[in-house]
Amino acid sequence: MEIIQTIWTALTTQNEALTTALCIPLTFLEGIVSMLLFTTILNIKSDKRQKFFYVIFVSVIGLIGRFAIPAPYNAFFNIIAMILSVKFIFNTTVLKSVLGILIPFLLVAILESIISKVYYSIFKIDYIIGMNIPFNRLCVTLIIYFIVLNIYLIVKYLKLSFPNIEVLNKKQRISLILTIIFGIILIATQLYTVFFYADVLPFFIILLNIFSLVAYFFISMYTIFTVAKLQSTSINLEEAKLYNKTLQILHDNIRAFKHDFWNIVQGIGGYIGKGDIEGLKKYYEKLVEDCQQVNNLTALSPEVVNNPAIYNILADKYHNADELGIKINLEVFTDLNDFNINYYQLIRILGILMNNAVEAAKECDEKIINVCFRKDKNRHMHIIYIENTYKDKNINTETIFEKGFSTKEGNTGIGLWEVRQILKKNNNLNLYTTKNNQYFCQQFEIYY
Repeated sequence: MEIIQTIWTALTTQNEALTTALCIPLTFLEGIVSMLLFTTILNIKSDKRQKFFYVIFVSVIGLIGRFAIPAPYNAFFNIIAMILSVKFIFNTTVLKSVLGILIPFLLVAILESIISKVYYSIFKIDYIIGMNIPFNRLCVTLIIYFIVLNIYLIVKYLKLSFPNIEVLNKKQRISLILTIIFGIILIATQLYTVFFYADVLPFFIILLNIFSLVAYFFISMYTIFTVAKLQSTSINLEEAKLYNKTLQILHDNIRAFKHDFWNIVQGIGGYIGKGDIEGLKKYYEKLVEDCQQVNNLTALSPEVVNNPAIYNILADKYHNADELGIKINLEVFTDLNDFNINYYQLIRILGILMNNAVEAAKECDEKIINVCFRKDKNRHMHIIYIENTYKDKNINTETIFEKGFSTKEGNTGIGLWEVRQILKKNNNLNLYTTKNNQYFCQQFEIYY
């Protein structure tokens, strides 16, 4: 009993050393809860290894900031370090990294302000004294993380998430990032003022500050949500326009095929009647080509190409190629939303490779581009395979990646050089360039 009494006394009296020691396991708990919340809300795909490494890394960084860097500078240090850790550990965009830290940071800060004031008011404990009593500090912190954990479970159960913020253009991204960064600085400064001057400031000012933080949090989230939703709607409208164009071409082809169906059958009967098997084979090959064009248009639909960004660029390149008399054969054998890559970078690479394929194929007598998306489960990767007919059989597959290299007069020659720069920044991406007598081939690999 004496040991229990001693422990209880240590927990319920001011003990700065024990309070500081309790911060160590609580820091790891905060890392886990925050990570679960933002990866769910922002749809950040991750495996167990990434999650484990993130929790360990941010917890250690948090402890370093707490014990080695004085307040309030440790808050800024922790925020910057955590943003970088989200970006590089989860291989996501800067905007998602900033939001990944902002959401739990604001939520915990708001809950800390409200719950600590309510808790210490109920038990009539001075705020500064209560902060240094281990039991009180532990209770307040556990209540906060319990609420955050329940918010995560609700978000997961209702499948709530932000709209796809990757659809924002560069200007919108920069604007949002700057807004978020200045907001974090403002909130950190306000929290510092409230926590360290709680006994000096009037209670009305403290309530006003808490209300302002809550209002800023919800207004910021609503603004980001609205902007992303508007941009997503704009992209969907553009996708619908391209799809309608595809449907119109498909409808015209099917009408033409139906109109000529009897003539096609009569042609087959003529070859059979004369026993001209060789002629029938050539006739059949031409018929298959026409059927393949209809199949390609059928494949070029949002249901098959289920990523809107990839669909838009493929539809645009398809229609451009069609105007140049280039035949694109498209095959999709995998979920295009399941790639372990920043989709902004993927679209840049895909656009450059498709542009090059169109430029090369249009110079040939036989204008063909074959595009295939597939998954190699044995090698744990997705493959985007693009091959096209080409005229210059002496082209060097290494020289084309040099900055400034171009086979066309007036071109900048930085397309494939930009692709190589993206590849250097990602350790799970490869591009293999080969050629044969008929096709120039680009095999882009995305490991998962």
